[in-house]
Amino acid sequence: MPVNPELQGREFAPTAPYLVGREKVREFARAVFATNPINVDVDAARAAGHADIVAPPTFAVVVQEHTLAQLLAEPDAGIDFTRVVHGDQRFTSTRPIVAGDELTATLTVSSVKTLGAHSMVTAESVITDAGGAHVVTAISTLVVRGDD
Repeated sequence: MPVNPELQGREFAPTAPYLVGREKVREFARAVFATNPINVDVDAARAAGHADIVAPPTFAVVVQEHTLAQLLAEPDAGIDFTRVVHGDQRFTSTRPIVAGDELTATLTVSSVKTLGAHSMVTAESVITDAGGAHVVTAISTLVVRGDD
């Protein structure tokens, strides 16, 4: 089944709030080899003007994953996850994510393109804090391989 072109423009319900924990930030920082002390040390983060430890910029994918799960579970999407390759990832941040943030994300499918037997689905996840202020937008392009 090909990717449904009517996905373009579809907005999904906001995800349940995600509470950013210190240990999750530290684990992620270690996994991506972040070396800045503000990513693991509360005192260093506070000395730099932050309320708590700061997540590396790519930490937003942890929250975005919940929105992409909504897209992949959509019954009429026509996206077979076994045929998906991650094509691109970008972030536009208003401020860093810090431990203690309660984040909610809303996904919109911004583009569905067909290239021969393959499709490219671009999805934007707007991530906001508990007060509704923008924190980061994570943009992913998924390549859905067609039949061999």
